[in-house]
Amino acid sequence: MNNTLAIAPDRPPKPALNYAHPWLPDQGDGTYANPIFYADYSDPDVVRVGEDFYLTASSFNCTPGLPILHSKDLVNWTIIGHALKNLPHPRYEKVQPGCGVWAPSLRFHAGKYWIFYPTPDEGIFVITADHPVGPWSEPHCMQAGKGLIDPCPLWDDDGQAYLVHAYAGSRAGIKHQLRVCPMSPDGSKLLGAGKIIFHQPAEHPTVEGPKFLKKDGWYYILAPAGGVETGWQLALRSKNIYGPYEGKIVLAQGDTDINGPHQGALVDTPNGDWWFLHFQDAGFYGRIVHLQPVRWQDGWPMMGKNGEPVSRHAKPISIRGQKPLGPPTSEEFAGDQLGRQWQWHANHRDIWYARSPGRLRLYPQLSANKNLQQSPNLLLQKIPARAFTVETLMKFAPLHVGEQAGLIIVGETFAALSLYRTERGNRLAFNLNGVQEFLEGEVSDVIKLRLTLNDDGLCVFSFGMTDDFTTIAKTFVAQKGKWIGAKIGLYSLKNSEAAPSGHVDFDYFRFL
Repeated sequence: MNNTLAIAPDRPPKPALNYAHPWLPDQGDGTYANPIFYADYSDPDVVRVGEDFYLTASSFNCTPGLPILHSKDLVNWTIIGHALKNLPHPRYEKVQPGCGVWAPSLRFHAGKYWIFYPTPDEGIFVITADHPVGPWSEPHCMQAGKGLIDPCPLWDDDGQAYLVHAYAGSRAGIKHQLRVCPMSPDGSKLLGAGKIIFHQPAEHPTVEGPKFLKKDGWYYILAPAGGVETGWQLALRSKNIYGPYEGKIVLAQGDTDINGPHQGALVDTPNGDWWFLHFQDAGFYGRIVHLQPVRWQDGWPMMGKNGEPVSRHAKPISIRGQKPLGPPTSEEFAGDQLGRQWQWHANHRDIWYARSPGRLRLYPQLSANKNLQQSPNLLLQKIPARAFTVETLMKFAPLHVGEQAGLIIVGETFAALSLYRTERGNRLAFNLNGVQEFLEGEVSDVIKLRLTLNDDGLCVFSFGMTDDFTTIAKTFVAQKGKWIGAKIGLYSLKNSEAAPSGHVDFDYFRFL
């Protein structure tokens, strides 16, 4: 608490222009460049309904969970909502890194949208909605069990229904088996133990994320194999739902720099073309999403170019007047609802914040832990590009010593620049993994905070009372979280139960 915060005389570095925010894959000339998301949309699944595409992805411990995105061309996407407000278990009121919602599947059947998702410590859940925006039903646990992951349903032509799933090695001690089970057509329960339909640990030491498809009389299961960072995409097929299945690798890194290209969605367009969306593990950026053309060859969905990822390609669908579009990032806090890009770090409560035009108010929540990563009420969003500078303007109004609020980047480690109420007044504090240093002297209760992230993960913080900014000399290298990328955002904390507490107002959160 007696440490002095060092400052540097120069301004924060500018991000490399060719990587800067916003990241837009649509090149404006009828082509797109991969990735289509330079953001952490892990384990994506996509369904087409008519001329519309909808995508969901893993959300792990973050809420609201199960983001829902919409596109007309598989390249330009925007967030239209979330399917899950909070996780249905009290343990998720605390931050549970690496737990929560793993790889979901999104389907349209019998006039409804369905999401089957696992929480690997509790079981497999199902939710439904009449429209992707919602409202979505409350989660129903259709199969309890530890280590059951990555479920995907298939409703067959004869009205019978089935579910394929994998196992989490960390929970079940198994990581290379896929099981197909009979399922009630309403998705409410499994009807039996089913059968292990794939187990080839010598060739495919890890198999997960299966997706079901029936085409031309064949049952297909698309399954990533070989592990997240270095794996490949496997396709299995059989004339019988329970196998035997034959397999073929349909996408792998090859001579490209796209490591582990696998796990995602095989989807067709209205004109009959096929495409595959998959992730790539990109360290602190998370699992970014690529789009590959698919060509059916001898009954197999061959992906990319000769089974290797493409970096640029003609768009799946050309829409006249389509402007390049990406998920939202900056926010002026102009409406009465939080932007859909925001997530809390655990199950959240609406009383944590308030909205009015042009302002987001956060109320400090109790956190006696120096590890801010364990604070549920961090309000965060995904890293949205290779490099960027983000700025916020905050007005700090604490009532008690120990209240703090500011700007944070967090993964398995964290760094935060904040205003901190001390007995000497408001002071600027820099918190690096629980070690906090203060700037000498009092500062204004109205301050601008900035974070610049370069494409090597180097983070530089700065602050200003006006348009002149002072750089913090200490830097921070972003680290990924547990199964997720690093995230950036805002927070407000207190270290005692004293009531009433103050608040902090944020005027904007702006990528420059």
